Formats: sequence, C-alpha cells, structure tokens
Amino acid sequence: MKPIYTLLLILCTYTLTRAQEKAAPDTINPATGNRELQLKLIKARKEKLFADSIGQSEATKLKPDSTLYNSYGDLLHDDPDYNKRQPLWKPTLQVLGVNALFMGYNRYIAKADYGYVDFDTWKTNLRSEPEWDIDDFRINFIGHPYQGTLYFNAARSQGYTYWQSLPFAVAGSLTWEYFGENTLPSYNDMIYTPLNGAALGEILYRVSSNILDDRTRGRERVMREVAAGLINPVRGLNRLLQGKTSQVTNKEVYEKDPMNVTLFAGVHRINRERNDVFGEGGNNAMLNIQLDYGDPFEAKKPFDLFRLRAEFSTGKADTVGGTINNLTGYGLLTGRNSKLGKMDVLAGAFQYYDYWDTRNFVLGSLGFGGGVFTRLPLSKEINLHTNAHLGLTPLAGNSNRSAPDSLGQRDYIYAHGVQGKIESTLSLGKHASLAFVYYHFWLKTFEGLDGHNSIGIVRPRVTVRLVKNLSLGYEYFGYTTDRHLRDFSDQYSMITDQKIFLQLYLENPQRRGRYN
Repeated sequence: MKPIYTLLLILCTYTLTRAQEKAAPDTINPATGNRELQLKLIKARKEKLFADSIGQSEATKLKPDSTLYNSYGDLLHDDPDYNKRQPLWKPTLQVLGVNALFMGYNRYIAKADYGYVDFDTWKTNLRSEPEWDIDDFRINFIGHPYQGTLYFNAARSQGYTYWQSLPFAVAGSLTWEYFGENTLPSYNDMIYTPLNGAALGEILYRVSSNILDDRTRGRERVMREVAAGLINPVRGLNRLLQGKTSQVTNKEVYEKDPMNVTLFAGVHRINRERNDVFGEGGNNAMLNIQLDYGDPFEAKKPFDLFRLRAEFSTGKADTVGGTINNLTGYGLLTGRNSKLGKMDVLAGAFQYYDYWDTRNFVLGSLGFGGGVFTRLPLSKEINLHTNAHLGLTPLAGNSNRSAPDSLGQRDYIYAHGVQGKIESTLSLGKHASLAFVYYHFWLKTFEGLDGHNSIGIVRPRVTVRLVKNLSLGYEYFGYTTDRHLRDFSDQYSMITDQKIFLQLYLENPQRRGRYN
C-alpha cells in the first residue's frame, strides 16, 4: 500500500509546489522591511526575466547563468553550502539502522518465521550460494524497491549525489540479504532492491525538494515539512537531526524543476471474455495519477526528467489483477539536447520501471536503454510530442498462470530480454489531445518454466477540454501475451479494457509553453 500513500500525498501537497516563490539569485534584506512583500517582488522579477514568451527568439531571450540556474530561475543543483555532505559514517549507520528496524518489526511485532536470525543463520547465509527466491510477486517488485529507497535516501538526504548514494542502496540490500532474514540470500533482491530503489528514491527526493521551501514560516512551513517527511521519511528524519525543519533561509537552497500532475478518475470497463475486443463485462472505479517532472529539452543529469504513472482499479468486476493495476515510469540517467530545424530533441540513456498486475499477466521489470524525445511545433497552438525507447531488461518477473508451476510455490518466472516503448501526443492547443502509447516486452526465461513470452500493451487515448484544466477522456487498453513454453503447448490470449474518465491537469505555472 505504500505506493498508494505516496502518490496520494504527492497529490495533496501539489498545491504547495505551485505556490513556491522563485527567488533564485536574490536574497532578502532584513533592513528593507516586510519579508513577504520582498518575496512577492522577487517573484515578479523572476517571472519577467525567465518567462518563456511566445515569439521571443533564443538570441534575445534573457536567461540566468546556465551553470547555476535553469530557464525557470531554479537551481540546477542543491546549494552545497547549505546541503553539505556528511561524514561517511552517518549514512552508513543509518542504512544499518533501517535494517535493524525491519529486523525488529519482523521478529517482535509481525513474529514472522523468517525474522528469527542468529549467528548460525548468518553463518549459513555467508557459506551458501544465493538463490532465486519464491516470495510473493508484490513483495519482490514493489516492496523491495521501496526498501531500497530508504537506503538510498540515507545518503542522498545527507549531501551525496545520485551516483554517490547508489552504493549505499547496494550495501543496504546486501547486508539485509545475508543478515536480515534466516532465508538464503536471493539474487533477484540483490539486483532489484538497489537499482529500482535508487530510481524510486531519487524520484521521492526530487518530489520532496519541490515541496520544501526553507524560506517559509508558520503554518505553511509545517505543512511542507510534514508532507515532505511523509513522502520521504528518511529525509524527514535527517532534517530533524540537522535542525533544518526550523531553520529559515533568505534564498532557495534546493534543486527544483517544473512538476505537473495529471489525474484521471472514472469508470474502468473490464470485458468478461479474454479475447473479446468489445464485449460484455463489469465496471470498476478507476484512478490514475501521473507525475511529469522536468523539461526534456533542458535535462542532462540523472532524473532531471522523469515520469511516474500509477493506475488503481477497484470494484465488483471479475478480475484476477490487483488493486494496483500498474505502476510504470522512466528516468533520465544522462542526456544531450539539440535542435533539428524547428524540432527540439533530447537523446539520452534511461532507466525503466514497470509493474503490471492484470487478469492476463503479471510483470515486474527493470530496464536500461536509449531514448529520444522530440517536440515539433506544427502551428502556433498545435504541437507533436514523441518519445521512443529501446532497452535491455536484465531482470523481470513474469506470470505463468496459463501453465502449472514446476516448483508448485511461485506463480511467476524470472526472465531477461528486450523492451521497446513509444509515446506520442498531438496537442491541439487547449481544446483537445490525441495520444498513442505502445509497449512491448520480449522475455526469455532463465529460472522457472522454460520458454519465452511476448507481451504487447497498446493504449490510445483522446481527451476533449470541458473547462479550464478539466477534460473528458476515453482510453482503450489492449493486452496481448504470446507464450511459448518448452514442455507445454503454446498459448496466446488477449484482453481489452475501456475507460471513460475526467482528467484534471495541474500544470506548474512556470512550465507553460513547454513540454506538456
């Protein structure tokens, strides 16, 4: 349930990020009077200086120092004077503390069998070869990545960069696997926990930075601190220990980029027959939350750009999938910007995270690959935005529901392979949009029922504006799986869903005219 809580907290606190004052290079002079009035004047100057005005050429547009600020007037890096890197022993001790808390909970509160560890179990684990475990799918592909975010943010929230924080996630996972449980260490956890934990951890760090504003006081400050602490609890603890929760600064001290939130709420039609395109079925309530962070055409370093989308569906319709239908996203690792005529281009390396729990299949995937983002203005109001990706999938968990499990305990296999993705949106100004999304995974089993799977996901969508930032939308979902198993007959199946929803688009004001 932690992903649900996190995303709802992001939604509830989004209005705080929209109200942030952009005071990047300016400071407040206590001798010149009212602090709040000075902040308003600073904001007005920033919006005028860094406005992305239509018709203003790149040659004449005023921009801040490109080594310190982006074109929105926000810091490109956390202020190193305020966010000093702490000694190595502090995040190390905190990683061990996270493990100690989990161990205490498992043994003394949950009283789980695997929580009873001693020197003998440690000795056994150290002398044994790791295995591919048989844990529940949700634990392995949602629970463990969240645990990895805690290790990662033990360092990230104490002045370490993304790449400097990654080893702490690795070390936390390794120590947990060998000393945290009495089961044998597992290969999948030692891979999935730190790598996807670092990705999700950086996302939580960036979101909490957008909420925090150390220039504020009073009720607003309390709300920001509480919200950021709930979204990123390790950072919240460290702010308390470092005295930052009450310290007031006279300038912005955190790296920030524009963040938009899109909400989809409506009816999820689930066709009863697996191979029906439009057939009889039941209806569920549906909620989608999508975060879009950063400007693709300014992004360069890890997670300057990311997208995270979560879909929830619940009701009486006949479905095998879980309440969390899917949790998917990507984040930039490194990139380079360029222009081809009128078209803006970002080419870079990305990390991908996919979690799907549907009637037809379950899929948890870690991926790395190359991607290209483009923005092509077709007229003053019409723009075509496209991003395409091709990557490797070093580790995935994929269901084998259509055939018996040779182990009799795990209903998914471990696999590796290739993935491709394309997302394209034609924005018709403020009036409507047409979108097409297609994902495909080619996976080869290396642990479990021998064979390979081909999974395709198509998701065309149309939205029509009703009023302001509220639109009416329709989305068609198609899932296909083509399984070829060595010891069983081939299986092909397709399921379809339809969704009618209201879409609420909460746009960061500083991002207007950018990538939507």
